[in-house]
Amino acid sequence: MIIDSHAHLDDSAFNEDREELIEKLKDQGISHVMNISAGLASARTSLALAKKYDFIYTSMGVHPCETGELTEENFTEIISYLTEEKVKAIGEIGLDYYWNEPERELQQYWFRRQLQLAHEYNLPVIIHSRDAAADTYRIMKEERAADLKGVIHCYSYTKETARDYLQWNYYFGIGGVITFQNAKKLKEAVEYIPLENILLETDSPYLSPVPYRGKRNSPLNLPFVAEEIAKIKGISAQEVIKVTTENTKKLYGL
Repeated sequence: MIIDSHAHLDDSAFNEDREELIEKLKDQGISHVMNISAGLASARTSLALAKKYDFIYTSMGVHPCETGELTEENFTEIISYLTEEKVKAIGEIGLDYYWNEPERELQQYWFRRQLQLAHEYNLPVIIHSRDAAADTYRIMKEERAADLKGVIHCYSYTKETARDYLQWNYYFGIGGVITFQNAKKLKEAVEYIPLENILLETDSPYLSPVPYRGKRNSPLNLPFVAEEIAKIKGISAQEVIKVTTENTKKLYGL
């Protein structure tokens, strides 16, 4: 059985067939799904989904690209959900410099606030970092993230950057991008990162693996990710699935 450690099944891309898809998952070998919130609206829909299905869990957090909607007042809604039984992490949080807004200072402010929340509630963190490697690591170091458990979601940096997070015993979320022909840097990082520090993820509905690149992604595509990691590491896909499943259970207490 495989765990999808990062999906967004509450996304509107699944509106037409969400229940039908979810009903298929266990039969197709998907034992659990971590459905990740990314803003105020998705915090509500993701929690509702987790409450509806026993094998779906969720997190609470605001994606850096959504921090422009946050105020001290409405942030209390996120905090109010943290004691829910199905909430297993703070995320996804972090920095995204690919876009010009929200402004970097605002992203950094809310990144710090949410790291502090993880300390307060003793929850692992799910880190989103795009084109922001140096600032992400600096802020995490300043906010004592080494004392937290966590995963660098959709890891996209070098093996040298991975070394810094391995010193904290962090995990690395690996998804469909690993199957892309031009993902040389990521393949080198995955070869370097111990299997005991890797989680399988889809980021559904985004980043479908080959041979479905460009189409809607779903947890059903996880075997393609496992097979590519197995190829890189020279082991069986079953070994990849077994170890990454245990890793995910350990991180989120499943």
